[in-house]
Amino acid sequence: MREVMVRYRVKADQVAENEELVRAVYEELAASRPEGLSYATFKLPDGVTFVHVARHDEDNPMPKTAAFQRFQAGIRDRCEEPPVATALQEIGSYRAFGEEQ
Repeated sequence: MREVMVRYRVKADQVAENEELVRAVYEELAASRPEGLSYATFKLPDGVTFVHVARHDEDNPMPKTAAFQRFQAGIRDRCEEPPVATALQEIGSYRAFGEEQ
């Protein structure tokens, strides 16, 4: 499994649109239920910084979803600071990503 965190800051006037696009990704994921993917999105207290955390198989299903493609299509225009992806190495977790322990 690969684990990644993506962090970016959107322009203040783009927060609502970004949230709408993110919610559309979750709606599609709920409908299609792709295997090998755990995914979460958070908005930081500043109201403009978003963090996405994903765990996926080698064959990441996210880029294949139409809603994610729409989300990514305008991301650079929505951002004040562009997305930065960071590979993560899990040290430990407790029920992270819906896992039962």
